[in-house]
Amino acid sequence: MSENRRVLVVDDEANIRDLIEVALRFHGFATVTAASGERALRAAADERPDLVLLDVMLPDLDGFEVCRRLRAGGDQVPVIFLTARDTPSDTVTGLTLGGDDYVTKPFSIEALIARVRAVLRRTAPPAGGVLRVADLELDEGQWTVRRGGVEVELSPTEFRLLAHLMRNAGMVLSRAQLLESVWGWDHGNPQVVETYISYLRRKLDPLGTPLIHTQRGVGYALRP
Repeated sequence: MSENRRVLVVDDEANIRDLIEVALRFHGFATVTAASGERALRAAADERPDLVLLDVMLPDLDGFEVCRRLRAGGDQVPVIFLTARDTPSDTVTGLTLGGDDYVTKPFSIEALIARVRAVLRRTAPPAGGVLRVADLELDEGQWTVRRGGVEVELSPTEFRLLAHLMRNAGMVLSRAQLLESVWGWDHGNPQVVETYISYLRRKLDPLGTPLIHTQRGVGYALRP
């Protein structure tokens, strides 16, 4: 998992940045570092990392703005936010901007490395196969989604969530199950799931009959 994988470490605190870099290199990762948001954007463009560890509180652009600009430019590199503020609003903000996970300071290096590996596994391209439910088609190998023949553009997290719903079509999946299967969390803010379900509905429902159904008090199911 770590061989040839490059991680961009973004933190304005040199001691934290150096500690993370040493630990990543010890575990076999290549590293690039940046101490500001602007430098992070340049490093992401020049070095094409496989993952970004991104501090939220930076001296120029904050981590949320860096992630927003990466996604606006079409860069879907996985992002793990590093934050000293473990509040539900910050978590939802970071994830809805396109972040893949968050780690709260202070953290253990072992836990951080485990999260890096988990996100890299979760965001790796799927083996392939085409999933179909009604007029909805998802190609895991090509990372494409079509409904009624119309291509639907999804973010990586939206794609993974839809794929999981389609693989379990007809089953009611709880928010906790979705958090664990799609985000890799055994606990977390269920509002993240609700937000991403609304994103999928906003993109899929205009093209046909709604397919994602809410089982009140339980979770969600995808079915015709």
